Amino acid sequence: MRRLRHLRDDRGAAAVEFALVLPVLLLLIFGLMEFGRLYNVQISLSNAAREGARTMAIENSPVAARAAAVAAAPSITPVISTSQIAISPNTNCVPGSTATVVITYTVALMTGWFGPNLTLTGTGAMRCGE
Repeated sequence: MRRLRHLRDDRGAAAVEFALVLPVLLLLIFGLMEFGRLYNVQISLSNAAREGARTMAIENSPVAARAAAVAAAPSITPVISTSQIAISPNTNCVPGSTATVVITYTVALMTGWFGPNLTLTGTGAMRCGE
């Protein structure tokens, strides 16, 4: 009787199952965290580009448009630099034309499992005031 019980002993099975499931679980958790962070940065970039385009369309000033774009994304760290912001047209926004702001930002990933970094782009366009 004792011999049969010994053959069916499953002590340690939970530890083995946990060891098999843990890598998949960690990949899912870190993947969700990474995706959520990237999605937040993408939304902030789009909002900043839209605000920069709006400022360019109203004030017709690339300097003010760049400042508005940087100010519209306070949650992005490191802060967006003015060299990452492209404005078209870059000098004069003729009434009826379209002012376009494109922000290109490189995000360093937390885990490095999906690559060292990822480049995101936010675009905003507004018709220039008349």
